[in-house]
Amino acid sequence: MEFLPLLSFLLLLVALVNIFLKKQKPQPAAGNHPSDEQIQLLPPGRTGLPLIGETLDYFSKLQNGVLWTFVAERMKKYSPKVFRTSLMGQPTAILCGPEGNRFVFSNEKKLVQVWLPSYFDKIFPKVDNTASGVASPNTEQTKLIRKHLPAVLKLENLIHYIGMMDTVMKQQLHTEWNHEKIKLVPAISKFTLRLACRFFLGIEDPKKVDELAIPITDVDKGIMSIPINLPGTNFYRSIKASKVMRDKIQLTVRQAKIDLHEKRESERPSLLTHMLLTADENGQLFNELFITNHVYGMLVGGYGSVTSSLTFIMKYLSELPHVYDEVLREQLEIARSKEQNEVLNWEDVKRMKYSWNVAREALRLMPLISAAYREVTTDFTYAGYRIPKGWKLHWMAKATHENPDYFPNPKQFDPSRFEGTGPQPFAFVPFGGGPRMCPGNEYARIVILVFMHNVVTKFRWEKLLPNEKVVHTAVPTMAHGLPVRLHPHKQ
Repeated sequence: MEFLPLLSFLLLLVALVNIFLKKQKPQPAAGNHPSDEQIQLLPPGRTGLPLIGETLDYFSKLQNGVLWTFVAERMKKYSPKVFRTSLMGQPTAILCGPEGNRFVFSNEKKLVQVWLPSYFDKIFPKVDNTASGVASPNTEQTKLIRKHLPAVLKLENLIHYIGMMDTVMKQQLHTEWNHEKIKLVPAISKFTLRLACRFFLGIEDPKKVDELAIPITDVDKGIMSIPINLPGTNFYRSIKASKVMRDKIQLTVRQAKIDLHEKRESERPSLLTHMLLTADENGQLFNELFITNHVYGMLVGGYGSVTSSLTFIMKYLSELPHVYDEVLREQLEIARSKEQNEVLNWEDVKRMKYSWNVAREALRLMPLISAAYREVTTDFTYAGYRIPKGWKLHWMAKATHENPDYFPNPKQFDPSRFEGTGPQPFAFVPFGGGPRMCPGNEYARIVILVFMHNVVTKFRWEKLLPNEKVVHTAVPTMAHGLPVRLHPHKQ
């Protein structure tokens, strides 16, 4: 962890006391206390320490990569279907298993709505789509942007970018993968950032891409850190990096507006271009700050999560020669069907069935979206227990991904899990589900497969640090950058 346990405890206590004092409401009158029957109907569980709840145990398990055990221990002790806890000062229910996932995903905008801890606003500030720029809740902004999310993220549009992605990856292999020994995390990061900048912002200048490399990494590290805004903490650095990124992106937004006015558009419009041309339900174009903040959010999401996924795909392929050999066989068949210098297309990507099963198994073990929150908008009953309005629901992918009831031998890497009908519905949820499913899931799929094709058909590789540890921040990564020795294929 970032601090000694005692210091973490004291600082977090101060932060939560402050939150509590701001939100504290008068106690209900004597006749308005909940009845014993109502209390008994609440899910079993515990609220932990005053104000703090079970937050410290949660963050400890998160940073040690064993968040699933937070759920498993309480499922065993209280209920396999639902239990209550308290996280970051919020009464919280965790609905367990595929049935719980299905319930949460299918009741979006009915019984629950998206909720983010208040500290997220410091990293992803809220800006209204009005001339005044008056702030509105991040949840409302998210609804608006999702409703009008440009068609650029739909599969039928994404397939036209496959050739560009293939070309970018080949260029990266030529410039960044031309040494016997490399660190995979920095090399992969350069590829995913360059691609994300091109796709989301329309930036192709390598120097402008490099200017975002350090701040976007700092933002990633702070998203799921302990939210203590003091110098030296990941959270503090993340807030500072957020401002740097948004300032740079705003300059890009202004230039894109000029280019549109002067009809200087690229062959493949970026997400930014689409947003500049998209109006809300009142026919009003999105304003500059609104576009800046949301393109910034999409850029962060499209960079960190895909970088993490590719990192662990490379890790598992280096550890499992039989899996690598099968991926290589499939990808060589595709490569041999292409003319010299011909780029990949959608038909090629559709043939990468085993490779995608490998990627999905990596996503099961290291999901793109590790956890998310919902807020209960009206009282409801689940598994015989009352979930009150205002409570939070906490959903986490690994609660099913690492549960042996749904994935036998869950620690074993086994792509065959996804053959045939695959896992039980709502057991495999690396992108979330329902209306709130990650809008970039098809983007991630295509980027992953294009990357795998290029790397596997060019190299084998071996890890130089066999026991390198995994570090868990917003998304997992490797402690020392996953250094490897590359072995080019003999052509």
